[in-house]
Amino acid sequence: MEAEPSGGPARHYDRGGWLVQFTGHLLVVCPCCGGCALVLPRPGLPEPKYFSELLFLPRRLACRGCGAVADWQPEVRGAGLVAANPGGTEDPFFRRPLWLQTRCAGQILWAYNEDHVTELSDYVGATMREHGASPTRAMIPRLPRWMKSSAHRSDVLAGLETLRVLAKRQAPDDRSDAAYARGDRPQHYGALYFRGGPYESEPAR
Repeated sequence: MEAEPSGGPARHYDRGGWLVQFTGHLLVVCPCCGGCALVLPRPGLPEPKYFSELLFLPRRLACRGCGAVADWQPEVRGAGLVAANPGGTEDPFFRRPLWLQTRCAGQILWAYNEDHVTELSDYVGATMREHGASPTRAMIPRLPRWMKSSAHRSDVLAGLETLRVLAKRQAPDDRSDAAYARGDRPQHYGALYFRGGPYESEPAR
């Protein structure tokens, strides 16, 4: 899912990557101080073999500003672990508002992290867009129409640059006035990861 170099118009080739590929680390609003906190896989876990496993990895929220820490474990359902559901202006694990949010073209523009911002910028800024064999849950085809419209290209690119600047800030006073949850997470699709692997939740105590 990379922008391919070209001597002509800016080109973006969509390889069908999923939004989940950007959930390795997320920037969220800290529940304690309102600054920028990180959501990362819990320390000590092996690297996931497949990117889809990122939806089941136990997570840790950590704020460098106030020292707040919280842990997340996937829900257990029968013999499986229930996947987190990415999308919308809340993170899929702790359901905290994303730190990277801004108002744009009458909508809310959001991203999980700087890599996500870069991928969106490469796509929006391209005047030639090519698609490979995209799976059903590919990110680019599921972007809202207003982001894909050439009429909004300059506004969206400016909004993405605002997000890029926000990604380098972390104080509560740096928080965007758009960085609030809206209850707009997508409908859960119920994916399961069968238990017994390295990411299994710890038993209840």
